[in-house]
Amino acid sequence: MSKVVTFGEIMLRLATPDNLRFQQSNMLSATFGGGEANVAVSLANYGVEVDFITRLPQNDIAAACVGELRRYGVGTSQIIYGGERLGIYFLETGAVARPSKVVYDRAHSSISTIEPGMIDWDKALEGADWFHFTGITPAISASAAEVCLEACRAANRLGVTVSCDINFRKNLWKYGKTASEVMPSLVECCDVILGNEEDAERVFGIKPEGFDAAATGGQVEQVAFESVCRQMMQRFPRAKKIIITLRGSINANHNTWGGVLFDGEKLYSSPRYDITHIVDRVGGGDSFMGGLIYGLREYKGDDDRALRFAVAASALKHTIYGDFNLVSVAEVENLMKGDGSGRVAR
Repeated sequence: MSKVVTFGEIMLRLATPDNLRFQQSNMLSATFGGGEANVAVSLANYGVEVDFITRLPQNDIAAACVGELRRYGVGTSQIIYGGERLGIYFLETGAVARPSKVVYDRAHSSISTIEPGMIDWDKALEGADWFHFTGITPAISASAAEVCLEACRAANRLGVTVSCDINFRKNLWKYGKTASEVMPSLVECCDVILGNEEDAERVFGIKPEGFDAAATGGQVEQVAFESVCRQMMQRFPRAKKIIITLRGSINANHNTWGGVLFDGEKLYSSPRYDITHIVDRVGGGDSFMGGLIYGLREYKGDDDRALRFAVAASALKHTIYGDFNLVSVAEVENLMKGDGSGRVAR
């Protein structure tokens, strides 16, 4: 099977241990993470050939980052080098009524100063049948948005399926353009569009009637989002599938989790997972996307199974520390069959 290519920023992740607040902790746990890199690691764990493309500085921290990606089987040969630094994000993991908190330190990162023409997209996409990016990448800088559009148009020209996770982050759009101004031209290139229950409204002004994401109480009516899917498909007619993840937040440690997939005619709804004692929810949407890409490519013609695989994979990610979803196909399919007992495997 052909390979998948993802493009975006990977960062050094510095997290406080044991739910400590920033001012309490005298140490930080160092790992790496970023939306498109997280998707790439998921796919590599499922046995998919995948390349992650980014721009990194030439220093030891970047070398460690590349080594970590290679450790999980992600291709790094198309990464380009230059610029000043690797971006950083600091994570304070919340508990119960206290939400998690993220502080970004990614100004002047290498990828933020990337320019069109730096990547030969025909070469980068050679042998690929799928290209993925998130709305985080065009939020980094105007030039990163231009390169992202350059990649999408090359993928369209080459007949490569394009997917996007809208992934709206209001704290990133600081270079004078809004997501509503930049994202439409990118999403117009997409065959598969993923968003959460708020993304379509915040970026495109498309929303379900009578829904307030801040007041779900853990209960999200999946069928209410069919209208969102239909509106998205009307707005972006190239899209063949619209998928929405649905998170009901009871508290920082207890969420419900599910999703819907619309193929233009039928709305598929996933089982609803009740996720208690969350270990780490960062990367949850990326793990869903990784599962979705795997499912759509592996279970061709069975959108229901692809959706169920994505939701189960992401449910498992909530039990794993770090950005990366380190689970196998067998583990995901076991949960899909209903085995959530957590019994020791001997």
